[in-house]
Amino acid sequence: MSCTIEKILTDAKTLLERLREHDAAAESLVDQSAALHRRVAAMREAGAVLPEQEIESQIDRICEMGEVMRKAVQVDDNQFCKIQEKLAQLELENKELRELLSISSESLQVEKENSVDPASQPIK
Repeated sequence: MSCTIEKILTDAKTLLERLREHDAAAESLVDQSAALHRRVAAMREAGAVLPEQEIESQIDRICEMGEVMRKAVQVDDNQFCKIQEKLAQLELENKELRELLSISSESLQVEKENSVDPASQPIK
């Protein structure tokens, strides 16, 4: 499996977008919960009695949606952490490879200078 920095950055952007979507969905759940609360309060003020089953059903539905959202965010967070870790590993590897390349280039340069320098060649 080839893993490039571009792929990791693309995955990170995708995860960020998904987190934004989850955040919007969570906001929607909060809005639904607030609307339900207002509805219950208005019915109580009007003297209407809500069937207990309806209230429980709505509360259960909202709680289930909230739990699904929490799990989705947790999965996305885990994937995002893995991508960040892989990116850090690749950056470290890149740094080490650049250092090795620099050392190798310096060694070759010194070797070239020694082979071209007439003072370093034996006199015949």
